[in-house]
Amino acid sequence: MAALERIVVVGASLAGLRAVEALRRRGYEGRLVLVGAEPHRPYDRPPLSKDVLRGAREPDRIALVTQEAFDALDLDLRLGTRATALDRSERAVVLDDGERLAFDGLLVATGAAPRNLPGTPALDGIHTLRTLEDCLAIRADLERAPRVAVVGAGFIGAEVAATCRQRGLDVTLIEQLPVPMAATLGLEIGAICAATHRDQGVDLRCGVRVDGFEGGESVERVRLSDGSTVAADVVVVGIGVFPETRWLESSGLTLDDGLVCDETLAAAPGIVAAGDVARWTHPLFGESMRVEHWTNAVEQGEAAAERLLAEPGGAKPFAPVPFVWSDQYDLKIQSAGLMKPDDEVHIAHGSLAERRFVALYGRKGRLVGALAFNRVRFLMDYRRLIREGASWEAARARAGDG
Repeated sequence: MAALERIVVVGASLAGLRAVEALRRRGYEGRLVLVGAEPHRPYDRPPLSKDVLRGAREPDRIALVTQEAFDALDLDLRLGTRATALDRSERAVVLDDGERLAFDGLLVATGAAPRNLPGTPALDGIHTLRTLEDCLAIRADLERAPRVAVVGAGFIGAEVAATCRQRGLDVTLIEQLPVPMAATLGLEIGAICAATHRDQGVDLRCGVRVDGFEGGESVERVRLSDGSTVAADVVVVGIGVFPETRWLESSGLTLDDGLVCDETLAAAPGIVAAGDVARWTHPLFGESMRVEHWTNAVEQGEAAAERLLAEPGGAKPFAPVPFVWSDQYDLKIQSAGLMKPDDEVHIAHGSLAERRFVALYGRKGRLVGALAFNRVRFLMDYRRLIREGASWEAARARAGDG
């Protein structure tokens, strides 16, 4: 620890916050700088597509830590400031105001930015959702009781569509895949997600792409690849994100859909990463991966802090079982592991017909994932089995009717 007199954490995100908390908790007493592009202290993002967007919660209720606890971390704060470059030879982070922050240890937690559709025109009413400001801008537009089109039926798009329907708005949900979330959950379970939205009155259009937008100063219509159009006064584009590594392009670090790290989250000596931006080799699954969800940000932020403080030879591989959740209407979806659409699927509890079940996912003779729809109490046990490397046969034999 003595060699690390100055640690810089770039990204005042969930992962960045959990990292600085872990550093202090593990006894680091040196200078600790937290750089954040947004002007806010770290806040919780999941409510942006749900409670805050619906108007059931205000921004002052989504801070991740109290002001007193935040102050106790004794941080050198640089909020509303963006990192623009990393000078590895001088071991300094360059900020957008020209300041150079020297460091002995660097933790990158810059997260991700939303993707836009190519050729999107500068029309009012077209939004992406990532920040608090994005959420409040969409919420203000929703006050006009508009017709809403949501592009992309992944978790964010599906949650936004559900929230808008709960506000009583007309909603069209547009997805280029055959069913929502087909790329992860597969066609059969994705069809259940589709039926849930349609039952709630969403006009779900699958198997089509957005070809363009039409309107005067504001958006009025979405043009689809099948030749149809969707009337819309507000459009929310939720087609995924890209890791925020642009500021690292001249650093010499390896970038490949994220900042590439080893099994211990190290990208280079004295440089680690955590959260949506980090790509690492997962020893349990034997794959290079990047995970964009809340639980991973928490666990990875803490692990990256531990990696920075580790003695030579004392670094541990980061090998959690990913855990994800989504709330849509009265549907609670939770998953553990790493599912792929061509995995073998076994319904272990409940049934697809009642939309209340636990599905197990197997690959190459191993249990690799578990998915719960309104049946969440079983999931932690299966997460443990995945962590232990349980065989597919043993997992199926353990499953009961519960």
